[in-house]
Amino acid sequence: MKLRKNVKYAMVIPTSMGIRITPVNGQPVHSSDMFKMQATSAESNVGSVSSYLGLPVKILTTFVKDSPIARLIKDNLSSRHMDYDGKEVEQGDPWGYRHQINIADSGYGSRGPRVQNDRAGEVGRTLNVNDFDLDRIFGTEGAQIVHLSGLIAALSPETGKFCLEIARAAKKHDTRISFDLNHRASFWAGREQELHEIFKEIASVSDILIGNEEDFQLCLGIEGPEAGGEDLAAKIEGFKGMINRAKNAFPGVSVFTTTLRQVISTNQHMWGGIISEGNHWHVVEPRDIYVYDRIGGGDGFVSGMLYAILKGWEPEKWIQFGWASGALVTTLETDYAQPADEDQIWSIWQGNARVKR
Repeated sequence: MKLRKNVKYAMVIPTSMGIRITPVNGQPVHSSDMFKMQATSAESNVGSVSSYLGLPVKILTTFVKDSPIARLIKDNLSSRHMDYDGKEVEQGDPWGYRHQINIADSGYGSRGPRVQNDRAGEVGRTLNVNDFDLDRIFGTEGAQIVHLSGLIAALSPETGKFCLEIARAAKKHDTRISFDLNHRASFWAGREQELHEIFKEIASVSDILIGNEEDFQLCLGIEGPEAGGEDLAAKIEGFKGMINRAKNAFPGVSVFTTTLRQVISTNQHMWGGIISEGNHWHVVEPRDIYVYDRIGGGDGFVSGMLYAILKGWEPEKWIQFGWASGALVTTLETDYAQPADEDQIWSIWQGNARVKR
């Protein structure tokens, strides 16, 4: 994939930042009295492999003015070696704006994780294209890839327009567009026609489309795979068929990808992935991985894949590095990767968990 040269940023990522509250020791929320709080967003997770491995990443977001949570988020982004650009919005009264809250236990053994998203009053719903100088961001500064998420595009009518204008500006300045469809039924309720049009336009100018079979069907109206039961080979072939239909609908897209996951228990998954690049398929059939906390694994896969693309590696390595980056995230308390170096990720791909001295 040809990328722009001599630009300031490898990646630019629009997002709504928030906090995640997690019980310690894998306990359920309702029976816990000790919790860990950390800054998070699915989209910023995708930039972490690149930022930790030395590539410049910029976050586009919005903050609650004078909020200690906003301070925590800014400090977290800085600790992840990320720049950020965002308007400061007044909280207003006690019922005004705040950052989203994700309340999630990790599950353990036979008990699966449970997640509650509390997005009432979310300041990210005010993301407005008029608050950002897109000609400066994509023209003067420049970026190689912009990563967009359907979660942000569907947050509000304002954020839908925001993502659409970012896609248009990126296309104008020859920035590659990565679009994770991320369908959420609760976000789409009563707005199906409006969001279909937005998602189809963004997909039409995208270079990389990410999503599972439901995402492609519900966001873009692509006919899904034929029923294949639990047979892995049938599932893979069904996904390939759906992607071939997506290629006909969106001929400008050069990369399609999804993860493959089978849950054995909360702490043991079979983990794989598929990438379609041009006329070539790259498949990692699910392999056994240990899971400390599954949240963020999919974002880690995309994070590693985009890093491999930014580094100019051959496509076979895109899925390998993506697979291993996702597997890395599932071993961490954070829902984003914090690789020490490339070798740490490649060791996961190679199945080498021996002590390195």
